[in-house]
Amino acid sequence: MKVTFAGNVVELVGQEVRVGDTIADFTAVNNDLSPFKLSDIKGKKLIVAVPSLDTSVCDAEVRRFNEEATKFPNVTVLTVSMDLPFAQARWCGAHGVKNVITVSDHKDRSFAHAFGTYLPNVGLIARSIFLLDESNRVTYVEYVSEVTNHPNYEAALEALKK
Repeated sequence: MKVTFAGNVVELVGQEVRVGDTIADFTAVNNDLSPFKLSDIKGKKLIVAVPSLDTSVCDAEVRRFNEEATKFPNVTVLTVSMDLPFAQARWCGAHGVKNVITVSDHKDRSFAHAFGTYLPNVGLIARSIFLLDESNRVTYVEYVSEVTNHPNYEAALEALKK
């Protein structure tokens, strides 16, 4: 799959995820440097993949999903980026983000490869959204065609309501 990054075509590396796929476990790093596994989270999951929390679009996106998360108590909102865990913790603390779990994929890129979001030329994750049901079956996918743009919030939130 190809997307653009700042107008330049880039190829995503990893397995493209489609609605109906069942996701295997992936690993990442929690903000306290402890290991994270998708299997640690039970129930529905909204995975928000962003390049870096320290960019204006990612900042606005995660803040928006932090607010929206309060409307969906049966859904865990997980943000994955290549930011170091220390930076994620600092960003969450500075912006009062408490309804979203942030994990870092900087170490193994397990998420990036499992979800087909790795941008090898810049070492970041492409902006994308995945909704998983209780069995980790994918019910909604959006790979944002221009990585620097916002996702379709309305479509993702509508998928959460179903």
